[in-house]
Amino acid sequence: MKKVTGLNHITLAVKDLDRSILFYRDILGLDLVKVWPGGAYLEAGSFWICLSPDSVTRDTPHPDYTHIAFSVEEDDFPSLCQQLKEFGVEVWKENKSEGASFYFLDPDCHKMELHVGDLQSRLKVM
Repeated sequence: MKKVTGLNHITLAVKDLDRSILFYRDILGLDLVKVWPGGAYLEAGSFWICLSPDSVTRDTPHPDYTHIAFSVEEDDFPSLCQQLKEFGVEVWKENKSEGASFYFLDPDCHKMELHVGDLQSRLKVM
């Protein structure tokens, strides 16, 4: 049986490519790999994001729970949360799950999460 082997990438529609690069590179700390007039690639470990300029983006978050969670080390969690707050991100949910999590919106209202832990730590508390 054939199966999916992992997460490949996520493409996000963005209003302002430069602003989004600044956010993902300078605030979240992803590595900028390539920029071209139609987008940018950034990565964190084996995970990568494509930012793609699109005039049809939101000014408010989508009402469902769909979001992207980034792994972060426990020691880095408080300072990264503080950096996001200083940047002025909007919090869209309070953490009620296992592990430290911070739920925030990116500049284009995509729902994001910083999370300390992994699937194994989640399963231990279920």
